Amino acid sequence: MNQRINSPSRASQAPAERPRTAGAVTARTSGGDRLRSWLGHHKEMWHESWVRFFASPMSSGMTALVIAIALALPAALQLGLTNFQRAVAGWDGQPQISVFLHKRAKEDAVSAWTDKLRADPLVAEVTYISPEQALQEFQQASGLGDALAGMESNPLPAVLLVRPSGAESAVLEALAERLRESALTDSVVLDMAWVQRLAQLTELGRRMSLGLAFLLALGVLLVVVNSIRLHIESRREEILVVKLVGGTDAFVRRPFLYTGLVYGLVGGLIAWLLVSFGVWLLAGPVSGLSNLYGSSFRLDGPGVTYLLGLAGGAALLGLTGAWLAVARHISAIQPR
Repeated sequence: MNQRINSPSRASQAPAERPRTAGAVTARTSGGDRLRSWLGHHKEMWHESWVRFFASPMSSGMTALVIAIALALPAALQLGLTNFQRAVAGWDGQPQISVFLHKRAKEDAVSAWTDKLRADPLVAEVTYISPEQALQEFQQASGLGDALAGMESNPLPAVLLVRPSGAESAVLEALAERLRESALTDSVVLDMAWVQRLAQLTELGRRMSLGLAFLLALGVLLVVVNSIRLHIESRREEILVVKLVGGTDAFVRRPFLYTGLVYGLVGGLIAWLLVSFGVWLLAGPVSGLSNLYGSSFRLDGPGVTYLLGLAGGAALLGLTGAWLAVARHISAIQPR
């Protein structure tokens, strides 16, 4: 009897148990955690891309070498054009107007007119060559010094060499016509044909280099697209498993994008080395040829700016080609 009475009292004194909630427990991640995870995955894919590149050095090296050769051709043409422009910069790049003065022109009037021309905004420089200086230069250039020394009088007139400040044809013609109207002028010769030819040759070379660069950049894109497509096909089963467990397309394509970036970067570095080696081979003969012409011209090689441009441009091409490949093939791989 006492046992039956005391049992409820002991039960009432026992602590009540908490009710258990049914279902899964969810946890929230902060924005900082997601950012660290995102950056960590990028760092991991960057490292993995280099590991995969060196894991198959033959195929990876051949792909990078094809990219390098395709980039080295327009880069070498552009560098050659830059050196050519630097070489001809030693010549007078502006057209020159030769003003032959009357033999009866007085020296004071010529001096005053020369000062007036130098103050003209259309004129960059005026050089006065006296008849004596003209005769001396002609003797040295022609090799007829003994024959000319026997002449009783100097047949050469004084000359003003006028270098215009601009190169527009209409302005030059107007300036030459104004010089012809002077009473001190016997004749005026405007020599700009060679400048126009040089400008057209330079423009032709520039457009050829741009066209070649465009075509070979397209070739680089195709090479990277094909290489990344092969990588995707070789990892199809892995991609299917990742998508089955919830991996997004962005997560799946990230390693392939870094692979294309590495291909382009290595190809750009090799292209810079190829261009540098070509400049090294040609530097000696070019230096010897310039010495024969009395010039101090030396070939400029691809410096740090060229290296950064080639490596950065090639990496961008590799990334673009990889993006084109994964945009087409990753979305087509779906688990069934």
